[in-house]
Amino acid sequence: MNVADAYKVLIQTHLDKRRGERRGRLERGHGHGESLFLKQIWWNLVGNFDDLHPEFEVLDWRGRSYFADLAWLPGYVKLLIEIKGYASHIRDMDRHKFCNELNRETFLHAMGYQVISFAYDDIEQRPEQCIALLRMVLARYQTSPTPTLRAQLAEKEVLRLAVQHAASIRPKDVALHFNIDHRTAVLMLKKLCSKGVLAPSYSGTGQRIVKYELVRGGLLNLE
Repeated sequence: MNVADAYKVLIQTHLDKRRGERRGRLERGHGHGESLFLKQIWWNLVGNFDDLHPEFEVLDWRGRSYFADLAWLPGYVKLLIEIKGYASHIRDMDRHKFCNELNRETFLHAMGYQVISFAYDDIEQRPEQCIALLRMVLARYQTSPTPTLRAQLAEKEVLRLAVQHAASIRPKDVALHFNIDHRTAVLMLKKLCSKGVLAPSYSGTGQRIVKYELVRGGLLNLE
């Protein structure tokens, strides 16, 4: 099945299941940005639309209905995805709505949902960047017995540690986190250097590597 047919099946399946405002919201609210994200970003990364729910209804902290652009609900994850156009988002926003948006996202987090947002301009003009960022998000929830994927997940965990350590990390930090020896930690860091994600930082004399730092924009190089 190609992406166009899979997209039609996704929308029609949810239309058939819905009644009233939930159906009306899908008919009215699922626009070009959401469609473009599904076809150009999600499909190119995942290859299917399984467990996706367009215009997904949840309640906010006031008990009012709110429709997220997309929800990915594979059974153990509750991920909400918002597509935001700059012009419409700014035009429709005031201080009260801004506060409500932040309160809603905090409440949803408390209820076990993770909320991520993509800019329409990035989806349209920089799809590879969106794919790279989405890949990093989904990798948190995907497991596999294959050594290749385990290595990829370990690399992403190293990068998470680097971010927590103000964009730099030492072999000692990696060794302690993974309970591995110093040599193995250094090999992991050097591999990330070879991918253009990290760069070694030397001591004052330039003779010894003291830490590894994130390369600006390098996170998007990680497959």
